[in-house]
Amino acid sequence: MNGSSRIVAVLGPTNTGKTHYAIERMLGHRTGVIGLPLRLLAREVFDRIVAARGPSVVALVTGEERIVPPRAQYWVCTVEAMPEGMGADFVAIDEIQLCADPERGHVFTDRLMRSRGTHETLFLGADTMRGPIRALVPEVEFVRRDRMSQLVYSGSKKISRMPARSAIVGFSVDNVYAIAELIRRQKGGAAVVMGALSPRTRNAQVALYQNGEVDYLVATDAIGMGLNLDIDHVAFSALSKFDGRRMRPLAPNELAQIAGRAGRGMSDGTFGVTGEAPKLDDGMAQAIMDSRFTPLKKLNWRNPDLRFGSVEALIDALEQGPQDDTLLKARPADDLLALKTLSQQTEVMARASDVASVRLLWDVCRVPDFRGISHAEHASLLEVIFGHLHERGGIPNDFMARQIRRIDRTDGDIDTLSKRLAYIRTWTYVAQRNGWVADESHWRDETRAVEDRVSDALHDRLTQRFVDRRTSVLLRRLKQKEALLAEVNDKGEVTVEGEFVGRLEGFRFSPDKSAQGAEAKALKTASLQALAPQFHLRADRFYNAPDTEIDFTDQGGLMWGEYAVGKLVAGDDPMKPQVEVFVDEAAGPDVEQKVQRRLQHFIDRKVAALFEPLANLSRDEELTGLARGFAFRMVEALGIIPRAQVAQEVKDLDQDARGALRKHGIRFGQFTIFMPLLLKPAPTRLRLVLWSLSQGLQMFPDAPPPGLVTVPADADAPKGYDTMCGYRTAGERAIRIDMLERLADMLRNEDSRGGFEAKPDMLSITGMTLEQFAYLMQGLGYNAERGEREKVKAQPVAEATPAETDGAAETPAETTGTAEASVEDSPAEPPVAQTEEPVEAVATEAKPEEAAAEETPGEAIAEGDASEAAAPAEPEVEVFFTFTWGRNRQAGRGPRRDQKQGRGAPRGDKPQGKSQGKPRGKPQGKKGGKPQQGAKTFSSRPPRSEKPIDPDNPFAAALMGLKEGK
Repeated sequence: MNGSSRIVAVLGPTNTGKTHYAIERMLGHRTGVIGLPLRLLAREVFDRIVAARGPSVVALVTGEERIVPPRAQYWVCTVEAMPEGMGADFVAIDEIQLCADPERGHVFTDRLMRSRGTHETLFLGADTMRGPIRALVPEVEFVRRDRMSQLVYSGSKKISRMPARSAIVGFSVDNVYAIAELIRRQKGGAAVVMGALSPRTRNAQVALYQNGEVDYLVATDAIGMGLNLDIDHVAFSALSKFDGRRMRPLAPNELAQIAGRAGRGMSDGTFGVTGEAPKLDDGMAQAIMDSRFTPLKKLNWRNPDLRFGSVEALIDALEQGPQDDTLLKARPADDLLALKTLSQQTEVMARASDVASVRLLWDVCRVPDFRGISHAEHASLLEVIFGHLHERGGIPNDFMARQIRRIDRTDGDIDTLSKRLAYIRTWTYVAQRNGWVADESHWRDETRAVEDRVSDALHDRLTQRFVDRRTSVLLRRLKQKEALLAEVNDKGEVTVEGEFVGRLEGFRFSPDKSAQGAEAKALKTASLQALAPQFHLRADRFYNAPDTEIDFTDQGGLMWGEYAVGKLVAGDDPMKPQVEVFVDEAAGPDVEQKVQRRLQHFIDRKVAALFEPLANLSRDEELTGLARGFAFRMVEALGIIPRAQVAQEVKDLDQDARGALRKHGIRFGQFTIFMPLLLKPAPTRLRLVLWSLSQGLQMFPDAPPPGLVTVPADADAPKGYDTMCGYRTAGERAIRIDMLERLADMLRNEDSRGGFEAKPDMLSITGMTLEQFAYLMQGLGYNAERGEREKVKAQPVAEATPAETDGAAETPAETTGTAEASVEDSPAEPPVAQTEEPVEAVATEAKPEEAAAEETPGEAIAEGDASEAAAPAEPEVEVFFTFTWGRNRQAGRGPRRDQKQGRGAPRGDKPQGKSQGKPRGKPQGKKGGKPQQGAKTFSSRPPRSEKPIDPDNPFAAALMGLKEGK
C-alpha cells in the first residue's frame, strides 16, 4: 500500500450525496473498485459510470452477473463479489453501517478492515459508525455530510388518502402484494420493487413509477439502500420484520435509512405510518428527523484467515472468535450451515480429503440460497454440484441444459414466475464461477437470456395485477394537463379518448363495473374532468324539462326519467320538504344549484297541487278562534285526524265554526275528521312520503293499492300508518275511512243492544263476504254470534225483496267503493268504539263463489236435474250472524286488553266465540225460527230511541224530523 494512501469515512444521513461523491472521486483516479450492498444498486451505479466513460472500461461483478471488458478500469461490485488483491487506486465501500447486520455484517467488517485503495479509500455510511471505524482504522479521516433537504414526520395516513409520489414499505412478499392490490383498487396502480427481483424486472417496475404511469411504489426495505427515486413520502406498513430467525422491531436508524428515501436533492420529504402500523412515539420520530441515533459499539466479524487442511479445520477457523472488543462473533451464516450439513455426508467427506477439495467444497457452500428453501434441501443441491465438480472437473453440459430447460417457461402467475426467477439465479451464479462450466460464455448467455424472459414475464404479470393501464394513462394525461375528450351517447355511456369508462346516470358518474369497486375512484377522477362540459349541458336540459319528466318515489327519491337525481329530506314544516341533490362534486356548484332549484320547484308545485284544500284552509283569514286552531291541526296532520285524538276540540267547536270548516271540504265523521279530496291515490302517496319524512323513518311504508275499500292490516307498520293511508284498522283488515263512515250511518239505525243482522248494503259498501264482515265488526267492537237456520226458499225474481237476497253471494270480495256518501256530524257518543290502535288479525279473503258456498252449503243442485229438484229434500240451512255492541261506555274508549295484545280478533275462517274458537252461543231456537235476542248478558248503551236529542245538534234535529215524518 502506498504510504500516501488516504482513508476517509464520509458519514451522514440519507440524501447527502455520499454515493454520488464516491463515484466522482473514483472517476478521478485511473482505476477503482466500489462495493455496493445490493445487486440492484450495483446495476444502477454501473449504468451511470458506463454513461460517463463508456462500456469498454467499466466492469460489473455480482453473484449473478459478470461483465468484464478486457480493458476494465472501474469495477462496480456487490460487497461480497469485490475482487481482492487488485491494487486499484481507489476503493469505496457503501452503506458501511451494514457491518452490524446479523446476516451479512461479517463481510462488510472484513472489507472495512482489509480493503484499501493505493491512493484513496472511502467508507460511506451512517454517522453511527464513527466509533467502531475510529477503533478499527485509527488513521481514518472523518467527513460529515448533512442532508440536503428536510425530512418531516407526518403521522398516520390511510392508504386511501396517501398522497401521490409515495412509497409504501412492507417487510414480506405477501404484505407487499396485498398493499399493491389495495392501491390498484383505490389509486389506479402501483409499481413493485423487491430485492428478490432481477435488475431487469426492477428497472421496468421503477420505470412505471418514474415516468408517471403510476404514482405509488410498494417496496421492501431494499429501497433503503441507495436507490434514487422521486419519492415525496415514505409510509411504513409495519415497524417490525422477520430477520431470518425471529420477528424483531426495527431500530430507529433502520427506519431512518428507509424513510430517508423521501425527498431528493433539495426537495423536502415526509414519512409516516399506514395500515396497522402503530404511530411512532415523539422521541423516535424526532430522532429520525434529526438523524440522532445510538452509536454502534459492536460489529459482526468472522475469521478471514481460513485453513483448508480439512473440513474440520475449516469449520474451526470459521467459528473462531475475535480478539478485539469492538468485534462480535457473527452467527453462523448460510454458507457455514451448508458446510456443517455436508460434513455429515460420508461421500462428501471422502471427496474433501485434500486442500484443493476442501477449498472447492467451501466455494460450493458459498452458493447463495436464492430459492429460500430449507438448509437440508439447499445442501442436497450443493452436494450434487460438488460431486460433478470434484469428479468431472466441471458441471456437465447436459445437466446444466436440463436444469435451465425446466425453468425456461413464461407461463404461470406471479408466485410461479418469482420461483423460476429464484431458481435461474442459482444457475446464473454457477455459470459466473470460473472453471465450473465448460463454456462459460455460452452458459452465462443462456442463463441471462432465461432470466430476461422470466423477468419480462414477471414484469407483465405484476403490471397486469397491480396496474390499471386505462386508469393510469388517463391520470398521466391529466397530470400533463392535456385536454381529454369525453362523449356521452343516448344511453348515458361515457367514453374518454375512445375508451369506455362508465355511465352518466343523471348527474352522477358511475365508473365501469370492471373497475371493481374502490378502484373506480381513480378512474372517476380522470373521467369527471373530461365530463365537465357534459354536466353543464345536461343541467340546462334538466332545468327546462317539464314536471311530467320528474317524479318522486315511495321512498322519497326524486327521479328524472330512469335516473335518481335527488331525494326529499324533512323540512321545518311537513308540508315543505327540502331537497338533497345527487350531483358529483366535480360537476361544480353551478350545476348543483341549478339541479337543486329545479327539484325544489317541482316538489313545491306538487305539494301545492295535491294538497290545495289544505293550502286554502291555512290561508283562510276568515277562520278565527277555535276554528283557526282546528284548521292548523288539520294542516299539521296532512288532512286526516282520528276523531278520538281531537274529541274535546270537536266538542268545543260551535256550529258556525263547523260550518266554516265544512266549506273547505272537512267532514266530521264518527271515526275520522278528514278531507275527502285528499283520500285520492295521488295525495295519499305524497302524504305517506311527507309523513315518513316528518317521522324520521328509515324505510317508508308503501301506499295501499288504489281503489280498494279494505286491505289487510299490517301489524308491523308504524303507528299512524293506516290513518295516513286513509284507512282505519278493524281486526284483521283496515277499511277506508269514507266507507267506514257510510257503514256507521247504517249501523246508527240498528238495534245494537238487542242485536241485528248484516244488511246487503253493509256487505256491498265494504266489499266483503258475511264471514269477513263478521271479523270487521268484531274489530269495531261488536260481538258476532254465529247461527244457523232454515233457509227461506227464494221468491220469483219479480217478487224478491232486498231483505231476502243473500248479500254475500252478490258482492265481490273487494270493490273499488267509488260511491261518494255524505257523512254528517255524528252524535256525541257514537254507537261504535273509537279505537286507534291496529288489531292483529290474519283473516283471509274468500272469493265470491267460495263465499256463496260457505253460506249456503245445501245449495248444490245441478241445473239440468229437474227430477231431483222436484223431489222432496231436506230443509236448506243458511248461516247468519247476530251483531251486538260488545262494550260498555268505558270499554268504548279503546280496544279490549286482549285485542291490544293481538288476541282480540279470531283466527281462521270463522269468527270465534269466547271459549272454543266459535261465535259465542249456539244457533238459537229451532230451524227456521228467530234467534233469541238479548239472551246473553252484557253491558251496552241504550238504543238510539232512548237517547235524548241534543237540540243544538242540527244533524240530530234533522234526523228527528225525518222520523216524525215517517
